[in-house]
Amino acid sequence: MTTDPPSRPLSFDRLLLVATGGLTVSLLPTWAVWLREHHPDLTVRLVLTRTAERMVSRTALAALVPGGVDEDVWVDGRPTALHVELAQYAEAVAVFPATLHTVARLALGLADTPAMLALQITTATIGIAPAFPPGAQHNPIVTGHLDTLAARPNVVVAPLRPAPSAATGRADATGNGSLPELLSLIEDHRRLDSPQAAP
Repeated sequence: MTTDPPSRPLSFDRLLLVATGGLTVSLLPTWAVWLREHHPDLTVRLVLTRTAERMVSRTALAALVPGGVDEDVWVDGRPTALHVELAQYAEAVAVFPATLHTVARLALGLADTPAMLALQITTATIGIAPAFPPGAQHNPIVTGHLDTLAARPNVVVAPLRPAPSAATGRADATGNGSLPELLSLIEDHRRLDSPQAAP
């Protein structure tokens, strides 16, 4: 990220950010700083999947995300149900990046982790930023999953776009775009769904 991306006013105060194990999750600290600078009144709560934690430090992110960073695991003896807590907290949700595995689980209605269960039960607008390996965009099962998600009334899927692949060195992967772009899509969806949401 070499230039400061544009921002726009948001009609929500609480964002649940679910980060999965795509390579671009390593840029999340930069986006966390961007959020604090451009949306200082926005409370962000972050959930890192186990694969995401292999690529970015939860300790570093905890210092940058005032709303807290949760592990996407079931914890015995927790006084509250994390999935309910997350679903009720969220006024908007960004799944950024959204790996192929995450998209498939969401489309199939799976709920095998706290974050996945929260995404299945929340009524908040969910923005999904797909980040796929080379060839995935041509798989009819994958495109079917994306269509299934886009058909849900509270889900918006970012357009697929070519991106460089770390594996091949060519622009044959599918990139997730930027977090500001995803937030803009979420905001547009919220305004269409509820015109009174406009600030």
